[in-house]
Amino acid sequence: MASSFVPRKAFPSLDSLPRSYFLGHHRAGLNKMKTMLSYIDLVIECRDYRVPLTSRNPLFEAELAGRERLILYTKQDLGNRGGHADKQREDMIREMQKPTPVMFSDHKDKMSIRKVLNFARDHAVSKDSLTGSRMMVVGMPNVGKSSLLNALRQAGLHKGKVASTGAQPGVTRKIGTTVKIIEAGEGNEGVYLADTPGVFIPYVPNAESMLKLALCGSVKDTIIPPTTLADYLLYQLNKYDPNVYAEYAAPTNDIMSYLDAVARKTGRLQKGGRPDVEASALWMIQRWRTGHLDKFVLDEVSEEGVEFERRERQGLGSSLNQARKADKDMRRQRSKRALTETA
Repeated sequence: MASSFVPRKAFPSLDSLPRSYFLGHHRAGLNKMKTMLSYIDLVIECRDYRVPLTSRNPLFEAELAGRERLILYTKQDLGNRGGHADKQREDMIREMQKPTPVMFSDHKDKMSIRKVLNFARDHAVSKDSLTGSRMMVVGMPNVGKSSLLNALRQAGLHKGKVASTGAQPGVTRKIGTTVKIIEAGEGNEGVYLADTPGVFIPYVPNAESMLKLALCGSVKDTIIPPTTLADYLLYQLNKYDPNVYAEYAAPTNDIMSYLDAVARKTGRLQKGGRPDVEASALWMIQRWRTGHLDKFVLDEVSEEGVEFERRERQGLGSSLNQARKADKDMRRQRSKRALTETA
């Protein structure tokens, strides 16, 4: 019975999980961004609203220092239900990031995009440039940078999309030319925005952070087995409210039992009527990503949660050499454990 169901208190530790997705075009993109800083007035750093702590990339603060920043939490519509707890969380995030300005956005909401556009216009006016204001949008893979650029261009100029978007990371692999988002007017000579490729953290400090980023689509779905990712989502759903998936299955901690029920309910069956577990896992993940398995935040945004994230990342992420060393140490420890177990 649902009343006697007890969700898991913790997700199993997965030492074998990949801890990096820092690809060649990530480093190339970051190097290119650094060369552009001399004529950039504002860096708009996008983070995913559903993982406001985990989607922060310290590389941007280290490598793009010296320019004014706006931190923009995208995909607000997928994590905010408009309640008191959401407002409290957003107030805490603003406080955490002071003195850097913070905004929250949904690229499908015109009022939300208009606020970002007004911020960009006011910033341009304050610079009073003769050649217009140049801005750059940066962030982790698949946090919505290209969607933001398209939405700003539509709101500012009433023109169609110029940046390609997709459900998987890596659609934008190179920095394109700057795109006008605001026409020249009184007090400014126009505002131009450059889209950039997503840049992953060189090394993720713990397995759960990697699962969160993968669940939000920051790494390709082929990197982590779909059933593992679906199991982590089930763990999060049960923490939030197991009734969210009541139309598919009774509350459970058993991912295979859940996926079996989903496969039969949605008709994802293989030859002989066997449930297609992997297809059901991918379907379940996509349902959550698009807001159809309710809307909630994966990170614990509290003083304790912020402190835990700070400790985990201390000395990692901002240095490629440190990241490589940490990865090598982890592989060595895994090898030692494997040898001990087989001895």
